[in-house]
Amino acid sequence: MRVKCVLCDKIDKLDDQLPLAKRLRNRPIHTYMCDRCYERIKNRTEARKASNSFQLTVETKEESDWI
Repeated sequence: MRVKCVLCDKIDKLDDQLPLAKRLRNRPIHTYMCDRCYERIKNRTEARKASNSFQLTVETKEESDWI
């Protein structure tokens, strides 16, 4: 299966039997990132976490007043 990285437009070939290939084929919402782009994003995220400028926001559901 031929796949294209969403960031750098590099075209790679995946084995059709890999779980990633099956996921991409069956669920079009999933996107592919090459190893180089994945590592780059991972390193930058880890650097932001280490510098304490990374805030993970989690939405909390408030109970509605409708009831």
